[in-house]
Amino acid sequence: MARYTGSTYRKSRRFGFSILENGKELAKKPYAPGQGAEGRRKKLSEYGVQLQEKQKVRFMYGLNEKQFHKLFDKAGKMKGVHGENFLKLLESRVDNLVYRLGFATTRRGARQLVNHGHITVNGKKVDIPSYTCKPGDVIAVKDNAKEQASIKASLEAVHNRVEFVTYDEKKMAGTFVRLPERSELNPDINEALIVEFYNR
Repeated sequence: MARYTGSTYRKSRRFGFSILENGKELAKKPYAPGQGAEGRRKKLSEYGVQLQEKQKVRFMYGLNEKQFHKLFDKAGKMKGVHGENFLKLLESRVDNLVYRLGFATTRRGARQLVNHGHITVNGKKVDIPSYTCKPGDVIAVKDNAKEQASIKASLEAVHNRVEFVTYDEKKMAGTFVRLPERSELNPDINEALIVEFYNR
């Protein structure tokens, strides 16, 4: 299955979950598309609930099904809780860290910055969004991209960053300090349902 490139707002309304993590998609119309404000959601089966949880996380991080499942399998080989390890791997992707540092306002925008070669990791250009960063890695904007209006506007819009990254304003670079704790990630995600979906 190819990566979804349609309306994020529509998907957020479908799942009743903010894929952009800011709640803007649900502010005006907190109901599924095509239902109207009085529309009633159909009760989902156990499988449907698991599938929906998997889909909303997949759309949130912007992965296709093959990438998502591959990362899930990788998380299963790590020590610790499978679901939590999976979320930590998703957060360790370079496109996600570009978003977390504030170089882009959305993960889709962050992926584009990486694809176009505007991002470096430890001083080396990385143009693969799925590249997995390790704690201690330094993610920076390339010198020839530091004056880009979209990057500057995005950085100006940042109010606060997650605690597992630090940012150096002068260098336009951030450090992936450590793997995130589960409590620092989206509380509306139930990763246990994703584990159940793939292990059924």
